[in-house]
Amino acid sequence: REAFSDAKQRYGAPRLTDELRAQGYQFNVKTVAASLRRQGLRAKASRRFRPVSYRKHGLPVSENLLKQDFYASGPNQKWVDDITYLRTGEGWLYLAVVIDLWSRSVIGWSMSSRMTAQLACDALQMALWRRKCPENVIVHTDRGGQYCSTD
Repeated sequence: REAFSDAKQRYGAPRLTDELRAQGYQFNVKTVAASLRRQGLRAKASRRFRPVSYRKHGLPVSENLLKQDFYASGPNQKWVDDITYLRTGEGWLYLAVVIDLWSRSVIGWSMSSRMTAQLACDALQMALWRRKCPENVIVHTDRGGQYCSTD
């Protein structure tokens, strides 16, 4: 029961058996499965994560200035910005990154448990701060709701 609780009730008999063996106990899968059944313990199925995507957000969008031209002849000419999601031990996190197309390096980033306009703004603010607010930079995004907000 203790090993089951330590695994946040997510391990079934096979994984729980492996965990117990790593702790020095000698049980087989059938014994662990029978014990779980007797105690009325069932592993919780992890909920499938579904990313949120609202293409029809109704907010004004800027013109696509990049037009699939991802080449830059120097730094701070073209930046791309996007948000992805990462699974962690404590749940899902959203990561917003800004990449300079000239160096292909991350110049700004932000992480949050919620996908908000503030997440996107924080990543862009970091990029502006790190690159000392360059002028005439084209910032290209997927034009999702986080990038079309008034923030």
